[in-house]
Amino acid sequence: MLPFIGALIGAAFGGFGGLIVGGLIGYAGSFVLRQVLVGTLQVAQTQLLDSTFSIMGALCKADNVVSREEINAVEQIFGMLKLQDESRKQAKAAFNRGKQDGFDLDAAVDQFAKISRGRGPLVQLFLQLQCMAVAADGRIDPAEHAMLVRIAQRLGLTEADVSQLEALLRAAMGGPSAPGGQPPQDRLNDAYAALGITKDANPAEIKRAYRKLISKNHPDKLASRGLPESMRPVAEERSRELNSAYDLIKSARPDVR
Repeated sequence: MLPFIGALIGAAFGGFGGLIVGGLIGYAGSFVLRQVLVGTLQVAQTQLLDSTFSIMGALCKADNVVSREEINAVEQIFGMLKLQDESRKQAKAAFNRGKQDGFDLDAAVDQFAKISRGRGPLVQLFLQLQCMAVAADGRIDPAEHAMLVRIAQRLGLTEADVSQLEALLRAAMGGPSAPGGQPPQDRLNDAYAALGITKDANPAEIKRAYRKLISKNHPDKLASRGLPESMRPVAEERSRELNSAYDLIKSARPDVR
């Protein structure tokens, strides 16, 4: 577009010679603009990796122990986000820095808030990644929960948002129940909480809550609202977990189909 505009300007003021010179100026301008845009995107990507994984390191260390399960979960997240070579090195370095004493958690959260401003889906899935890491050892320690709430509130979310996400992960962890079998009561309670309803909800309320969340969290819809393509696998995982929670409820409620 810039070469074309430059050529038009050159032609207007200098005939054919101006057309050529204007086109060259426009091409040079477009090259510089592309370099600036690429550089800006690279900086944003680096900042996003730094914030996400340094905060994850701090969360995993919140209970004073970074478990093997948590480390494995972080490696799986690297794979989910398709991090390669230098990006993976940056993410690992950020994670290790977040584990260190004296790490400034609030500053890292504020940095992420600047990157994600106006992109609510990115904040939600960022928080999901954090929960996935600390829940990998089968539980979320009270200290980890408290830090998750602190992070969420600094990003404009609530403790209820954190609790609902934790319930979603717990409900999905055990996998689907056997056909015709009853899920354990605690997982069933988590499934209801994950959908934002209670066990007393009627079939219409359950279906409505499920469909609303599935629609809201559909990867294509999130992409249209500014979700980076790199985060699409996280959105797809969230959809699978919502389906798992709904399946748990259906297995215990013959009236829900």
